[in-house]
Amino acid sequence: MKRRKFLAKTSLLSAGIALPEVVSAGTKVNEERSFLTVAHITDVHIRPEDNIPNRALDWLNLVKKHQPDFYLNGGDSIHDASYKDVSKERVLEQWKVWDLFRAGISEDEVYSCIGNHDPWWDVPNKEEEPMYGKPYVVKRLGMPAEYYSFDKGNWHFIILDGNYEGISLGEEQMKWLEKDLEKLPANTPTLVMSHFPITSITNALVGGQHKDHKELKSLFYKHKDKVRVCLSGHQHLLDRTWYNDVHYFCNGSLSGFWWGEGDEESAGKQYYLETPPGYAILKLHDDGRVENEYFPLI
Repeated sequence: MKRRKFLAKTSLLSAGIALPEVVSAGTKVNEERSFLTVAHITDVHIRPEDNIPNRALDWLNLVKKHQPDFYLNGGDSIHDASYKDVSKERVLEQWKVWDLFRAGISEDEVYSCIGNHDPWWDVPNKEEEPMYGKPYVVKRLGMPAEYYSFDKGNWHFIILDGNYEGISLGEEQMKWLEKDLEKLPANTPTLVMSHFPITSITNALVGGQHKDHKELKSLFYKHKDKVRVCLSGHQHLLDRTWYNDVHYFCNGSLSGFWWGEGDEESAGKQYYLETPPGYAILKLHDDGRVENEYFPLI
C-alpha cells in the first residue's frame, strides 16, 4: 500500500538494539559536560484509534530514559489534517491526543517544526475559521513562529518551514535564513531542522526532498564554519548524507508505518520499507562535533 493511499484512508476514520549513526563532525545545560544531549522525534502521526496514544506514550518513556536536555520535534505531530474532507471534529480529536502525548514531557522544552500533515486546509471558510492553516499549528505546538532560531549552550538552532510551493522555504524565509546565519559569530556550531530532508539518499526512492536544496547547499557552504548538521523526518526512512562537511540525518519516524503493521514492501512489522519506528539521540559537543544515534523501537 502506498503511503499517500494509506494516510488518506486512515485520516478519514471515525472519531534496545541501537543502530549506530554516530559521526564526528565537533535553559537546561549540564555545566559538567561539554555537550548537549538532544532527542529528535519526528512523524509521531498521533490519532485516537488502535490504542495509539498509549503506544506512543510507552515509546516516549523510552526516549525520556536518555534524559535529554531538550527535544526537537520534526513535524507531522498529528496523523493528518491536510486531506480533502477532513472535518473540524477529526482535526480537534487528533490535537487532543497530541496534547496527552506532549503532557508526557510537560516539564521539558520541545522545539517543533510544522509537518505537511499538521495544517488544516480544507475548511468551509478560511477567512472565518481560526483553525485554518499554519497559524493554528504554531499555536498548538507552542512555537514562537512558523520558522525561528534559538541558542543553547555553544550551539545555534534554526527551525525551518518547508511547507511552501514544491517543498521550499519561499523567498521571505530564505532571506531570513541568510540574515540569521550572517549575524552569527564565526565558527558558531549550528543545527538546522526541517520537516523535509534538504539533501538525502531516500529522495531517490520516495521523493520528498526540498526543491531549493541547491540554494540551501550554497548558503551552507558560504557559512561552512557554522552549519554542522541538518535534521529531517517526513520520509519515515533512516538515512545519512555528508556533503561539504555538513551532516544530513533523516531520522526515521516514531510511527513507523503510520502505526500500522506494514505492507508487502516492509522488511519487518511496523517498518516502512527497511526502516523500523524509532527516534534519535544526538550529542552536540561544544567544539562542533556531532553524534547521531538512531534507536529502533521494534
